[in-house]
Amino acid sequence: MNFQCITIAGVIYFMFFQMHLVESSRIEFTNIKCTSMDKKFSDFEYCFLKATNRTYKYLSVKVRLYKIPVHHFTVNLGLHKRSNGLMPFNQNFTFDGCKMVANVGNPMVLFLFALFKPYSNINHSCPYTHDIIVDKLPTHFVNQQFTKYVPLPEGDYVFNSNWFTNGKNRAIVRVHFSFT
Repeated sequence: MNFQCITIAGVIYFMFFQMHLVESSRIEFTNIKCTSMDKKFSDFEYCFLKATNRTYKYLSVKVRLYKIPVHHFTVNLGLHKRSNGLMPFNQNFTFDGCKMVANVGNPMVLFLFALFKPYSNINHSCPYTHDIIVDKLPTHFVNQQFTKYVPLPEGDYVFNSNWFTNGKNRAIVRVHFSFT
């Protein structure tokens, strides 16, 4: 019985420590880089990170699509931790972008999509006949969504995404952030 009390106390302490660790964690955008791999297919009108004051920072991206409609797209995602170069933090994975928007598929993909969905016009399933915009995605929104569910070790990270149509890499978007 004494062993059970110690075990329960240990579990409660661990849960409290984990909750405190996650609640006190913070993501901060440090850079964004967007590269068009096929300027005949698409190009970035803008891709920037802006700090309006010490506590409010956001990112904005606008991609002009020149060959529309886009009936199918695939995304390859990877999260890398910076430490003497980029170290893979988890496996890269690839998914069907049209299914992501239609809320079908991998729960992790749906979670990542929810990180920017309210600030984007990627809000319907394929086909896309318009430019793609992520407008003023604030750090505090990502913090609220991300740090509740994903405990990461402190450090600098790069979230890398490759966007494909018809088997060709059309764009690369890299978001750099720190997790403290």
